[in-house]
Amino acid sequence: MNYEIVLAGFGGQGILFAGKVLAYAGLLDGKEVSWLPSYGPEMRGGTANCSVCVSDEPIGSPLILDPQVLVAMNTPSFEKFINSVKPGGKVFVDSSMVDVKTDRTDIDVYYVPATQLATDNNMNGMANIILLGKLIKETEMFTLEQMEAGIRKTVPARKADLIDVNINAVKLGMAQ
Repeated sequence: MNYEIVLAGFGGQGILFAGKVLAYAGLLDGKEVSWLPSYGPEMRGGTANCSVCVSDEPIGSPLILDPQVLVAMNTPSFEKFINSVKPGGKVFVDSSMVDVKTDRTDIDVYYVPATQLATDNNMNGMANIILLGKLIKETEMFTLEQMEAGIRKTVPARKADLIDVNINAVKLGMAQ
């Protein structure tokens, strides 16, 4: 296993949290992991992206220039990273927030209306986790149980009431 993943969107969309969930799922599964957050000074509403590496082998650098997997939650992020995805890579797009499509035919692109699905299912703020569910379904990177373990480790104790909502959001994404 060797995945280089970039997650990108606006601050406040849970980009860094989603990256942490993936990193912890890998860590708890005994994989080598790195998690490198990057965000603008504006925080909420500014840009945010996160690089996550999950591998069976030691990771040489947490910096990802050409990801195998991209999760794009807004149009500026989609436009910034879409051309850097390796041929054969997979891209997961929140089509509720991204109004453009790529013409690349050398990658698999999944347009998931994650924000709308979150709203329709009373899971506001869970679009990021819905996209993770779709990601693990299509990549088979982790099982649902491994994702649950990552969520349980990542959600702080003071927000323990959100664990089940997060797990249900993963399941909803896997069903897409």
